[in-house]
Amino acid sequence: MRKTLLILCVATVGGASGAERNAYFGDLHVHTNFSFDAFSFATRGSPDDAYRFAAGGTLVHPAGFEVTLDEPLDFYAVTDHAAYLGALLAFSDPQHPLHEEATELGIIDASTVAARGGYLPEARPFVDAHRDDYSRESAWAEIVAAANRHYRPGEFTTLIAYEYTPSRDGGNLHRNVIFAGSDVPEDVFGRLDSANPEDLWRWMDAQRERGSDVLAIPHNSNGSDGWMFEDVQFDGSAIDADYADLRMRNEPLVEITQVKGTSDTHPFLSPNDEWADFEIFPYRVGQWGKSRPDGSYVREAFLTGLALEERAGVNPYRFGIVGASDTHNAGTRFDEETFAGKVGVHDAFAPRRGSVPVGEYDGLPTYRHVYRTHYSASGIAGVWAEENTREAIFAAFRRKETFGTSGTRIRMRLFAGHDLPADLHERADMAAGVSGVPQGGDLTARDAAPSLAVQALADPGAAPLQRLQVIKGWVEDGQQHERVFDIACSDGLAVDPETHRCPDNGATVDVATCAISADVGAAQLGATWTDPTWDGAPHVFYYARVLENPTCRWSTWDAIRAGVAPRPGLPETLQERAWTSPVWVRP
Repeated sequence: MRKTLLILCVATVGGASGAERNAYFGDLHVHTNFSFDAFSFATRGSPDDAYRFAAGGTLVHPAGFEVTLDEPLDFYAVTDHAAYLGALLAFSDPQHPLHEEATELGIIDASTVAARGGYLPEARPFVDAHRDDYSRESAWAEIVAAANRHYRPGEFTTLIAYEYTPSRDGGNLHRNVIFAGSDVPEDVFGRLDSANPEDLWRWMDAQRERGSDVLAIPHNSNGSDGWMFEDVQFDGSAIDADYADLRMRNEPLVEITQVKGTSDTHPFLSPNDEWADFEIFPYRVGQWGKSRPDGSYVREAFLTGLALEERAGVNPYRFGIVGASDTHNAGTRFDEETFAGKVGVHDAFAPRRGSVPVGEYDGLPTYRHVYRTHYSASGIAGVWAEENTREAIFAAFRRKETFGTSGTRIRMRLFAGHDLPADLHERADMAAGVSGVPQGGDLTARDAAPSLAVQALADPGAAPLQRLQVIKGWVEDGQQHERVFDIACSDGLAVDPETHRCPDNGATVDVATCAISADVGAAQLGATWTDPTWDGAPHVFYYARVLENPTCRWSTWDAIRAGVAPRPGLPETLQERAWTSPVWVRP
């Protein structure tokens, strides 16, 4: 159940041009019955079902219960895997020539899914041996048709999309590929075509040349084992201007958080960031092998990009930020209290997620040993756009005027410039008529320090805000540096000028009931802040992060419902948060 707060929400914020823009929320990472893995998890929800759910309808979870959203989303993209797209669904048709053989193998019978606990070993080699281009193309055609059927300009935006899913030595290199409009190719480019993302980008260039704009969003870099954000090209050669241009025109955004963990930063990479240890998923995707933090997290990628820019004059890592769910159930609620897993029947219930005991041994509770205990409840993408249409939403992606949240609908805005009015963060039209750039933009460096106007509005159905922060990254004499500044505190508290930290506001959580502190925290936080450490050095980025008061993690909610203590070793609480895209201060 979502808690209700009274909050004064600023609905619109001006862009750099003075045009008013609204905050819109959506999910750009959703799998349905056309995905090979989702179908094997007993997901039978279609793209039509997914879009109806996102727009406010009811979805039947693979485990049989109904799921609805408290509030519809503004935009949504079904992103089924290109590899084996539609294959298992096609085999489930009694008229398909392989139906009987697939049935005998048990790869299409939903009733056997829970018992086997994961992929059936025979499924992938069977599909490999019977690749069916017609089924893939017809599935893609239906995905396109469903998106177009449910698109209601001004009310609900559907985006035609799919997922490209290569890996490298077990490291995740997945991307979601999002098209701007309805003019899309008749087939998709997947990992069976090439496992090199550079080939995907060249294919995307070809689509753009024929008039179909498209972008890709890397995700789960945390599980890439260091491959996602290298300082060399795929073949090991040096990154040059051609590579940087190729990547940036095709990948302007990055997914910073989702069910398989948060990819902002890691405690090993940011030891001076007290909030770096947030929903860390330590493994490579789909396996128990640990993922190397170095090269796998977004903040470090921003720093790597600055170092490359200083050394070679190119930066392939100037990403905007979004969040997403990566649900394989056709939809999710984005909520800790009602989290129902990611992978169909395999984690639909608490014992299968490893959050409550499955029994006892020698008087002690025993739990399933599953990496799903590290899953997060979700993430959401936010954009600032003039209207809720494909054209406006995609344009916001392109200019990186975006933000991501860990699942709550925090509205967050950043504007950078020089000589900004001290009250800019308080203005409803924020950036109208003011010289500067919104989040995602480039600000030309001057001798004087830049200023940032940052505004965060709490989700009225979630916890209040605790603190507003700016993360600064810079390169000096070839060395990469980062620092976290608190810039606004809740409850009338003041930032310590020496430590640049807010005092603790005293917010607590009763983990026996998940009740949170009353009358502590803020409905809105904002500041117009000037960097006190500015020394004129070029190659700097800033982005903002806001933290809610602590609340119960989904695993604690599971324990309460089961009448047991929270599982030892799992965080009992968390602080939901949001991140803006950076602003880059450049020579």
